[in-house]
Amino acid sequence: MADSNSRVRVVVTGMGALTPLGNSVGEFWDNLVAGKSGIAPLTLVDTSPYPTKIGGEVRGYDPTQFVDKKDARRMARFSQLAVGAAAQALTDAKLDMASEGRERIGVLLGTGIGGFPETEEQGRILLSKGGMRMSPFFIPMILPNMATANVSRVFGATGFSNTTITACAAGTQAIGEARDAIVRGRADVMITGGTEAGICELGLGGFCTIQALTRRNDDPTHASRPFDAKRDGFAPSEGSAVLILEREDRAVARGARIYGEVAGYSASSDAFHLVQPPEDGAGAARAMKWALQDAGVTVNEIDYINAHGTSTPLNDAAETRAIKLVFGERAKGVPISSTKSMIGHSLGASGALEAVVAFKTINEGVIHPTANYEEPDPLCDLDYVPQKARKADVKTVLSNSFGFGGQNACLVVRRYSA
Repeated sequence: MADSNSRVRVVVTGMGALTPLGNSVGEFWDNLVAGKSGIAPLTLVDTSPYPTKIGGEVRGYDPTQFVDKKDARRMARFSQLAVGAAAQALTDAKLDMASEGRERIGVLLGTGIGGFPETEEQGRILLSKGGMRMSPFFIPMILPNMATANVSRVFGATGFSNTTITACAAGTQAIGEARDAIVRGRADVMITGGTEAGICELGLGGFCTIQALTRRNDDPTHASRPFDAKRDGFAPSEGSAVLILEREDRAVARGARIYGEVAGYSASSDAFHLVQPPEDGAGAARAMKWALQDAGVTVNEIDYINAHGTSTPLNDAAETRAIKLVFGERAKGVPISSTKSMIGHSLGASGALEAVVAFKTINEGVIHPTANYEEPDPLCDLDYVPQKARKADVKTVLSNSFGFGGQNACLVVRRYSA
């Protein structure tokens, strides 16, 4: 790990979000604190053949606010969402790309699957009309790197570029790797975060067949129940969040508002199973422990944990065990909540959305609740901030993301002080 006392410090100066709970950071945050749910009957897909019929959709978003209609049609939805969230974040950071040294501004976004709905659509055309009737934009639409590519192209960021494709850990890992790019001197500013728009029959059918999704269709707003004894799977979701990371000295010199610091990051592998976590949570515990070490903080300095908290029986129990492994007796004294209780699981976008939540928690002094936590589970016996938001002086946050394939990523973010 890098020496946290001597390395370049990296701060957040802008944030943007498109979510099932609102199409701005402010609307998203206010609805989370109020305990509202963005889970509803799905409209983007015909759910009639499937046992899950609910999820979290981004509603009312028009990509032509940011790109012309022709350009928007040539982007997959996950790219459209990324461009919108990036535009918000750049505006929030007051970065004028026309006057910036764009070679020192990079882009690094995470996504789990790229253009799933567009792959399905073109597959139908292939089977019904033949391959030569497919869109010539099919390949440059669906590749997972195209969200990064489109954000770079639309806003003219010509610096360091990369994409993380680590399933549900992708957004968190993107932010951590973007922080490291600045620390290593490869960029001064990074446009980073996560994006996902995979709601389609291909995705819904795939997740239903492995029994990962909730079937509480008659009660959508209470369907996502992280850590609750009656949880039965996650609610599929979509969204995007983008953060502007910047060298501390640069941000201070231009008088930027600073939301906080990306203080620590790490990643690990379970090396265990295709989709299930090990019962003891050892892989997740390693990522948490290493992120704390990278930040140079102890378990006693963590004021809040934003959990991965998917609402699946195995994940929530394993994450609870992992927290206990790392925090010991301190585990019962740390407030924990799951953003997914209200927006569902947006796969590669989740960690970025939760990073936005982490910084808002620090700045607002409020921990949003874990909605729908009603019946305690003996395997999940920590403080999950049930039902109602809680005022708290939060200086340092641990944010967890654990992906299929056993790929784990964690961030430590903290209040900025010069």
